[in-house]
Amino acid sequence: MASSAGLALCGQTLVVRGGSRFLATSTASSDDNSFFTYDCNDEEKKSREDKGEDGPPLALGSGAILASTFSKSGSYFALTDDSKRLILFRTKPWQCLSVRTVVRRCTALTFTASEEKVLVADKSGDVYSFSVLEPCGDGRLELGHLSMLLDVAVSPDDSFVLTADRDEKIRVSWAAAPHSIESFCLGHTEFVSRIFVLPAYPELLLSSSGDGTLRLWEYKTGHQLCCCHLARLQEPAEPQDHKRFAASRIAFWCQEGCVALLCDSVPVVYFFQLDALRQQLVYTQQLSFQHRVWDVAFEETQGLWVLQDSREAPLVLCRPVDGQWQSVPENAVLKKVSDVLRENWAMLEGSAGVEASFSSLYKTTFDNMTSYLQKKEERLQQQREKRQQSPPPGPNGQAKRARPGRAAWTC
Repeated sequence: MASSAGLALCGQTLVVRGGSRFLATSTASSDDNSFFTYDCNDEEKKSREDKGEDGPPLALGSGAILASTFSKSGSYFALTDDSKRLILFRTKPWQCLSVRTVVRRCTALTFTASEEKVLVADKSGDVYSFSVLEPCGDGRLELGHLSMLLDVAVSPDDSFVLTADRDEKIRVSWAAAPHSIESFCLGHTEFVSRIFVLPAYPELLLSSSGDGTLRLWEYKTGHQLCCCHLARLQEPAEPQDHKRFAASRIAFWCQEGCVALLCDSVPVVYFFQLDALRQQLVYTQQLSFQHRVWDVAFEETQGLWVLQDSREAPLVLCRPVDGQWQSVPENAVLKKVSDVLRENWAMLEGSAGVEASFSSLYKTTFDNMTSYLQKKEERLQQQREKRQQSPPPGPNGQAKRARPGRAAWTC
């Protein structure tokens, strides 16, 4: 999957990533002008210098960041890049703790609730765990699928590891014994792009898929509680052009029980209200943007931050006003962060115009039978034509052949 710009928020710490770089700052005050920046390519150059000519060859890659996440408390931040590295940071203050090699390029990662491990899912279907307390420790294989993994999550009590794959499955495994499967959440008809365990309701899981649905599950039993078809939520004036809705981000606002859903390459954010008593999702609104939206994230005290493909306005802050979400005028904090992003726009330029990162995951079907029958008919037709052109058979069943060099007898 192609790497695109991303946004991560934990508390009042905001991270914007693009290409091989990320930028971190605080949204607490406009007076705090401190920023932390990191470039994975700088680390690659440093590694090459340390290895020297006799060191083992490094994985080829551009250093582009593929996935990133905060720990629950925000004390740690981790990312993986396409050079097959897992890079771990401490955030208070920002410091790179370790750079470790992973077996294959990773698609998703998450911290355990205890913040003792980082779980990394890769494109071959495996999940490895890496210690946070021992930043230089090797990874340990925890579980595997027979399909490419697209997301990984853990339950709030660290009892279960949840994995989503390209073959429409969500697996719920025991963390202490990952070979022991508690349940499967089955129902999606395309790849499962995102899964999200609701922090305020630890027994509930949200999932999205290339089949254009957002679903709510009771994941321990695998029971589906609600299914929302995104194609049915389009505005009447909007033409139906067979869009594919694969969510690239699921965000949850604990304060109001609000779910924000962003679909790949669709400049719209869908809002749902969680009815915890009835265990249902209620569609409330969709908010359209003029530019492609790269990522969204909730900040509990501010609202919804939106990262979009616009150098003039890279960040938008949205809040509910009279029950309807809308963008708010630029404030001091928003202006501070936006100014820095404009100055560092080069790190986001590579994400502009990038094709949908999930488009290659849709399965293509082929009508092999029609092609087979057509070729069979062509072969039969050729055989009939040959039989028509060949001479008739003789008395013994063989075709007559003229003997060369002898004259024909006449009466």
